Amino acid sequence: MARHFTKGSSMRIAVTGGTGKLGRAVVADLREHGNEVVNLDAAAQRPDIRIDLTDYGQTIEALTAIDDRYDGIDAVVHLAAIPAPGLTANAATFQNNITATYNVFAAAKAARITNVVWASSETLLGIPFDTPPPYIPLDEEYPARPESRYALVKHLEETMAEQFCRWDPALKMVGLRFSNVMEPADYAEFPSFDADPLLRKWNLWGYIDARDGAQAVRKALAYPATGVEIFIIANADTVMSRSSASLAAEVYPDVPVTKELGEHETLLSIDKARRLLGYEPEHTWR
Repeated sequence: MARHFTKGSSMRIAVTGGTGKLGRAVVADLREHGNEVVNLDAAAQRPDIRIDLTDYGQTIEALTAIDDRYDGIDAVVHLAAIPAPGLTANAATFQNNITATYNVFAAAKAARITNVVWASSETLLGIPFDTPPPYIPLDEEYPARPESRYALVKHLEETMAEQFCRWDPALKMVGLRFSNVMEPADYAEFPSFDADPLLRKWNLWGYIDARDGAQAVRKALAYPATGVEIFIIANADTVMSRSSASLAAEVYPDVPVTKELGEHETLLSIDKARRLLGYEPEHTWR
């Protein structure tokens, strides 16, 4: 069962997929801020816990108690998934990801955990934008347009979260539509993107530093609300040295630009996350 805690106190947080690229940063950040973190991952090594999230029995045990490891969880961060389209067969991606997410959501409800943050995806915005976006910068007001089975699962997860919150008015579920996750070692490649703006048009030249992704998770856990809330989480800038306005004008000349853009301003709007979560990217490749 979930333990009682007060605002500002440390929590015991289960992170699924804590061994992955974003997960490692999330686990480190939450621990640095005084929380106890339990990493649940199919690829986990001791002292983390190996869990198959497509097995509901294992999932509910992991969110309640495992022998003498712990006796309750305060909050859940669900990051575990096949992380992108095209990594395996479409049906396998769909089956794995939707089953794991349902099991985490249902097990959290059964364990009376009311603080759930999970990784949604920028792919719901229409990526890879073979059909141009309706406007730039894109924000959360644009209806979901999944173009892959991976994105379809993310759309269904957001819909599923709405129903879980309808069933339990005390529940808070925050979906974070993360952009393309990067670590500092990845930044050496960025200057090569400038030669051809079409190389990265597929996500409007966006990215998220894993450390800022972790910041968004931490602030979503602290967000004082109930119900479902969805946020785009990207860095404040693009992957390009060229100006954002020139990129939009060259690659998407017929797409309306709804605001005056800063020199390298992200075209995946993070205004909502800034306003409601207090999110502010602290890292950049520049």
